[in-house]
Amino acid sequence: MNLSFKLPTPLDYFGTLVQSDAQLHLLEAAICLGQDEYPQLDVQQVLAEVDALLARLHRRLPADAPAMHRLRLLNHFFFHDLHFGGNLNHYYDPDNSYVHRVLERRRGIPVSLAVLWLELAQGLGLPARGVGFPGHFLVKVNLPHAQVVIDPFSGQSLSREELQARLEAWRSSHGLPAASDLPLGHYLQAMPAREIIARMLRNLKEIHRMQQDWVRLVAVEDRLLVLLPQAWEEYRDRGLARVELGQLGPALRDLDIYLGQAGEGDDAVAITARVAELRRVLG
Repeated sequence: MNLSFKLPTPLDYFGTLVQSDAQLHLLEAAICLGQDEYPQLDVQQVLAEVDALLARLHRRLPADAPAMHRLRLLNHFFFHDLHFGGNLNHYYDPDNSYVHRVLERRRGIPVSLAVLWLELAQGLGLPARGVGFPGHFLVKVNLPHAQVVIDPFSGQSLSREELQARLEAWRSSHGLPAASDLPLGHYLQAMPAREIIARMLRNLKEIHRMQQDWVRLVAVEDRLLVLLPQAWEEYRDRGLARVELGQLGPALRDLDIYLGQAGEGDDAVAITARVAELRRVLG
């Protein structure tokens, strides 16, 4: 008897990781985003390397160390001993979004650096979470008598005044009024793991869009739609990328799904015209 087993694809593996919010392990899901670009990537090996860093931290830490001491030790270890930091010279390098490459090069963008920092922080028992602050991903730790907000790009601890200044600068750059009804705390809410992974994927999506790299963009969209099955705009964007690749049948299916679910959007007329054109071409 011949038994045939189909090995799971990287996308299948990703799907199992993000199937449930309760079981979604942020670091593992983030690492496997690199498998499209690096097919030989060993996710378990990268997890083991991060575990080794955490073990080094634990050896330096008294068992009864208070939370502030643990936080200071982590920041010194991460930003000074290991020299993790932002890739200022090549910010839009896709490798900045691949956790295994960030781990190798010690350089990344805020969200990928944050994923590593958060894993170590939580391993030390710190109540650390990611923050989708406008324009720049941050991390925060809720201590018994204070909330500490840190920029993972630089390691800087940010005061309330500095956060407010960043927020006003972001509003100004987007043509928004300086004053807002929303308090600063609204922008410091913890971001769920699923949304952090989506943010990482959309960073890659924008890089590939700017470079008109439609093959890689479609691969990113495949993951986004596994992660967020009802993100209908991703069907639209994958469909348009497939048009660029000449994949007209799959493109038509994606655009039909988009119009069926979000057909009242500002682009409904343009997408409807594109769908009609595809139907004519496909006969």
